[in-house]
Amino acid sequence: MARIKYYYDTETCKYERVKVSKWDITLNLLGFFAVSLIIAIIILFGRDAYFDSPKEASLKKENSELKLHVDLMNKEMQTISSVLSALEQRDDDIYRVIFEAEPIPSAVRSAGIGGTQRYKELLEKGLKQEELLLGTLQKLDKLKKRMFIQSKSYDEIVDMAKNKTDLLASMPAIQPVSNKELTRLASGFGMRIHPIHKIRKMHYGIDFTAPQGTPIYAAGNGKIIKVRNSFSGYGKQVEIDHGYGFVTKYAHMSAFNVKVGQQVKRGECIGYVGSTGTSTAPHVHYEIIKDGKKIDPAPYLFMDVTAEEYEKLLELAARENQSLG
Repeated sequence: MARIKYYYDTETCKYERVKVSKWDITLNLLGFFAVSLIIAIIILFGRDAYFDSPKEASLKKENSELKLHVDLMNKEMQTISSVLSALEQRDDDIYRVIFEAEPIPSAVRSAGIGGTQRYKELLEKGLKQEELLLGTLQKLDKLKKRMFIQSKSYDEIVDMAKNKTDLLASMPAIQPVSNKELTRLASGFGMRIHPIHKIRKMHYGIDFTAPQGTPIYAAGNGKIIKVRNSFSGYGKQVEIDHGYGFVTKYAHMSAFNVKVGQQVKRGECIGYVGSTGTSTAPHVHYEIIKDGKKIDPAPYLFMDVTAEEYEKLLELAARENQSLG
């Protein structure tokens, strides 16, 4: 039953019944509906702002999983890129040096693969994760191009190797003493502390320590052009002409096993470790002379070692310490 309302009439001094018109009822109803609508809108926006619908929650979960997979792909591509960089460096600094070929310019290796127009079809779809996907696809395309260039480079090197069989056999490419544990490389090429004068001085070879009498091996095929005995400097020394501009020197030997004019093969014993001349301990001082210029032998110690062992030899040779003579 509807509540009846009264008001006090000052003229009649009586309570009179309030008469409600249809217009008043209509206005009240409209006001009620307006307030209800406003409250409903506020609740709806509040819910959308703080709570996800089942579909939105599903899409957010899907996007999160997608981003996780893309991040994992990017990490994998970074690993592949690091390995590829090592191969590129080895190609430019070792293989192409060995075959006297020009290194591939970095501008060619890292050249772009076109703008975003390559991905026009993807852009037209209006994906929300557009930047994430574009960045990943561009990295992937760049990796693919670098791998293609590197594969073509290896094809060129294979062709050069086929045409330079004699060069490969003659090139000084092994360590002059047995060094399976990689513990005998004592001092590398470059500025080193002189063992006698105790000052920094250019060291033109690599010192390999070994017990007195340890066999010394020819680093490549060639002809013995010097067998000399000196009481200072290099002491007892042997030089081999390998052809193709390569000459190797082995110094501070205790005894010889070859004579001038003799042809030797890679790995053949040419003498024995000693400490003759200006030397502070038994070792062999090993040099490579290319076209009359003494060069760092370390990059040429690539034969009969694994990739990891080769990197270790380069690291040991780069350490600045004291030479042995």
